[in-house]
Amino acid sequence: MLRAYVFLFLAFLYAPILLLPVFAFNDGTVIAFPLNGFTTRWFSEMTRSRELHAALANSLTVAVAASILSVLLGLAAARANVRYRFPGKATAMGLIMLPLVLPEIIVATSLLVVVVRIFEWPLTLWTVTAAHVLICTPFAVAILNASFQALDPAMEEAAIDLGENRASTFRLITLPLVMPGIVAALLISFTISLDEFIIAFFLTGSDPTLPVYIWSLLRFPKLLPVIMALGTILVILSVLILALAEWNRRRGLARAGVKNTGGFL
Repeated sequence: MLRAYVFLFLAFLYAPILLLPVFAFNDGTVIAFPLNGFTTRWFSEMTRSRELHAALANSLTVAVAASILSVLLGLAAARANVRYRFPGKATAMGLIMLPLVLPEIIVATSLLVVVVRIFEWPLTLWTVTAAHVLICTPFAVAILNASFQALDPAMEEAAIDLGENRASTFRLITLPLVMPGIVAALLISFTISLDEFIIAFFLTGSDPTLPVYIWSLLRFPKLLPVIMALGTILVILSVLILALAEWNRRRGLARAGVKNTGGFL
């Protein structure tokens, strides 16, 4: 019974995604059955859209900046959480991880009020990047926590006993051993930022990100097949990035000699 429920749940969840490539190759502007025929012209339409290219460049810029900043902050937070004890650590970590459970619409509205009403800053790609750092950092912390917990502290202590200082020990010993976790956190943060819509919709100014641009295309029914083609490419890229992140996580656990107990999240 449970197996049937899981199968039906997965079918309900992923069936719409599986329909993306079906209509992306359909020679017709109406998203409905029966199909008109096979075509690849919707993919070629994507290569001629300057607005699409600009939105993609904006999303890549935001995703790269947000993922790097998130991992740097997550690296510091995860190391402090695993290696040190200090007053208020549980509270601090709880606040850092809070965006995982807060509804994005609440976060987006709050950030919009803070940015526009309090600080009176213009809405630019920098405001979107800062907001994406806020929501990506908890994911980076969750992944890097596992990497630091799998690292034997005796290895760092041995390097210090042999004459290395803390900075060189971190650079030569700790960083290479947790590098698979860092790469996994980078890839996950990049994917989350690239796909995020709600916060970007609230905080984007005159330079829309790719999800916001796709939303604007929904007002034009003739362009829906182009969205299907773009969605097909994004789904494939997201799956590849997540698979690469999981492979890096498992490689890091194997190098540390730790048993794999589940997925990266």
